[in-house]
Amino acid sequence: MTTTRTLRRIVATTDFHSALATATPMAAHLHQVRAEALVADCGDFFEGSGYYRLAGGSIERHLLTGLYDVLAPGNHGWPHHFAPDLHPLTVCANAVDATTGAPLFHQLRMSTIGGRRTAVTAVISPAAFADIPAHQRQGHQTTHPVTALREVFLRRHHQVDAWILLSHSGFENDLDLAAACPFLDIVFAGHCHSPRYAPERVGDTLVLKGAELGAGYALAEPVGAGWAAHTCTFPTTGVTWPTPLAPAARQIAAVREKLTAPLGLTAETYRHTIPDRHQLLTEVASRLRTGLGAEAVILNDTALRPHQLGMVLTFGDLLAIEPFANQLVHARVPDAHRYDPHALLTERTGPLAIAPDPLPAGMRSVLTTDYLATNLLGSPTHGAGLSLGQAVRHVLTDTPADDGRAL
Repeated sequence: MTTTRTLRRIVATTDFHSALATATPMAAHLHQVRAEALVADCGDFFEGSGYYRLAGGSIERHLLTGLYDVLAPGNHGWPHHFAPDLHPLTVCANAVDATTGAPLFHQLRMSTIGGRRTAVTAVISPAAFADIPAHQRQGHQTTHPVTALREVFLRRHHQVDAWILLSHSGFENDLDLAAACPFLDIVFAGHCHSPRYAPERVGDTLVLKGAELGAGYALAEPVGAGWAAHTCTFPTTGVTWPTPLAPAARQIAAVREKLTAPLGLTAETYRHTIPDRHQLLTEVASRLRTGLGAEAVILNDTALRPHQLGMVLTFGDLLAIEPFANQLVHARVPDAHRYDPHALLTERTGPLAIAPDPLPAGMRSVLTTDYLATNLLGSPTHGAGLSLGQAVRHVLTDTPADDGRAL
């Protein structure tokens, strides 16, 4: 992607999560501004929609290689950053081989922006790294982000006029990073899905975040002796898909056609609503416990995404609500947590839907998702023969969970 561009600013997106149904404004604007802007992403470009589930990330990779210059890896889509097309674009200062300690990616990218020698580096927080499915991060680990950034700074500070960080850590953590690493000029935040976007100053460092799901971006540019930064939304009027990315547009259209397949009438309770995730999962958990005879069921609210439903539930609706292909498994509860597994899980995942409520004291097994079982319980499992998506469909349409299209 190297061209003879004269770069004057940096544009950064974050947490796109495969929002390809509404990607035209983002694609059009980034294609337009690339002539003078270094285009970066702060992670989680993948996973989160039916487009990813059906196309496996090929459309997202086309966009990244066609529009972006530098990427931070996120917990969603981690394996894609090791592919031959994306690995050269990916930077991360604190992701290393667990055996050798060697960096998994380039630790920084040098560019001249507004006449300044600018280093663009990235970090992923240990908490975000732990959210990667265990089998995807096997043999990998993270070092402390502050330590890693300081080491990179000490090695390269004599070659650099300005330091830019792409952080997949969460806005609150990024404020702490800025305080601990005052040499940073700009921190582009990601991972958190918090309502904090506008630039916040920590000493001489500006921390900001673009709107998620392809709705907006963050921008920084040299002004005087320092930097100016602000957030913007992508223009939505008069935009057309970039001609060089026409193959991606054709893929999107093909997948969209598959996603319109009807699965049944939406149950009255959820018709013409954006289902409350906790309410929906609580009903799912209750039905699963009864239907499968489980001692207990534990599901995390973040396994689902908010999505507007209509009269008919389509395949695309279901994949938008449950985009992560979670499988249901029976897992053993570790002895150390038999009397309080709820506390173990909520600390890492947030709100839980459980059945029964309260959970039985001394419970030995639980029906849960493969993600929770392997990442947090770390216990032996056996499959329940059902996906979370099938169970959600059962509740949303009042049809048998194993009727129709498998997920």
